[in-house]
Amino acid sequence: MTAERLPWISADPASQSVFELAQKVAAAPTTLLITGESGSGKDYLARVIHELGPRRDAPFLKIDCASLPAQLVESELFGHERGAFTGAVERKLGRFELGGTGTIVLDEVAALSAMAQSKLLRVLQERSFERLGGTETLHIDARLAALTNVDLPAAVSAGHFREDLFFPHECPKPSQCRRCVSAAPTF
Repeated sequence: MTAERLPWISADPASQSVFELAQKVAAAPTTLLITGESGSGKDYLARVIHELGPRRDAPFLKIDCASLPAQLVESELFGHERGAFTGAVERKLGRFELGGTGTIVLDEVAALSAMAQSKLLRVLQERSFERLGGTETLHIDARLAALTNVDLPAAVSAGHFREDLFFPHECPKPSQCRRCVSAAPTF
């Protein structure tokens, strides 16, 4: 990573530990789940991991799952064919397709509906999907990074989040770090 791309300035052992972990996972093709409190810098950490790895020159796409109505989330992620639903007047490519070999960030992944979670599980397991209204199976090459501030073990226990989507790694709480990142959210 070069200083021109994305700085990580840390004098705190907890945030330095997070940065070291980011360096380790950056080159791996693995899917990420980053959890932590609001304001802990989950978005920034996902971007740092993208910038540190071999995908740095490919797209970095982010979708806020909590801000979109449930019916639009699937169209945004998977895309749709013309006529798939009322208002679908032309084919639209979804983020999974547009992501190419880059990184797709699913912010507030716990806000996804049960149906969207089920479809996401298929994408994670098979690395494939179909556009809404489509029959052609497409393959995803992008890395997925899911972010949430929700207590996922509690959401799983309550039946609001699929247990098979839960792979924990938690950012430290802001109170655990004295001074972690300059010109970015505080971890």
